[in-house]
Amino acid sequence: MRAIAINVGANTNEPGFRAPVRPDGTFEYIPIPESEPAVDPPTYGDLAPHLDTPIPDDLRETPVHLDPEFPEYPHCDRYTYGDEHGIKAGPLSELETGDYVFFYATLTVEGEADWLPPVWGAFVIGQFRLAQDAITGEEYAGLDAAGKAPFANNAHVRRETVDGRVFLLGDPDESALYDRALPLSRPSGGSDASPLVTRLSSDSGKGPWWRRPLRYDGPATRKLLAVHGSISHGVSKYHA
Repeated sequence: MRAIAINVGANTNEPGFRAPVRPDGTFEYIPIPESEPAVDPPTYGDLAPHLDTPIPDDLRETPVHLDPEFPEYPHCDRYTYGDEHGIKAGPLSELETGDYVFFYATLTVEGEADWLPPVWGAFVIGQFRLAQDAITGEEYAGLDAAGKAPFANNAHVRRETVDGRVFLLGDPDESALYDRALPLSRPSGGSDASPLVTRLSSDSGKGPWWRRPLRYDGPATRKLLAVHGSISHGVSKYHA
């Protein structure tokens, strides 16, 4: 068993703001804008009724790139993820059945708590345990209709040209959008990597580590899961 953690979600570049995290650990998941022509993608306005974060009026008609997909979240069907960027797709394509992918986001801190960094930080917001080996873009193209069906709602499949270089499918029993965020940043500052990065992952925690894929071996993956279990309080707020 091994894991890779990758950065996802809204940021100060796209769409220009981060989602919040609060002193009790609750947070919001807000996707980035869709950058390519796609078939009937949801918009920020479609997500707005489910969010506490105000959506700027000029963004309400903007389509979103809703990836990763969590079935707890509005307009999502299954636990799927796709990626067209080699820096993430390359390592993700090595994952096998039973391995994990953790999704982390940079979040704006609302309020104060001794465990939170000031202003912003990087936090794990969800996980997949893979229900099958990672599928490369070439392998996806060769699948029959039944093999492609679980990914039908994935943002990279909904694009007019399917462009994912890797596709992941999560086991519904061991995948989740978290109810409490797991901090990867130290309380001293968002850019200060915690031991979950510097001791458990293969990353040094130097430079912009919060933009890089973080690799975890088996013992480190189990430790990360245990730390999350110690802070989880229940199901995601997005559950119907």
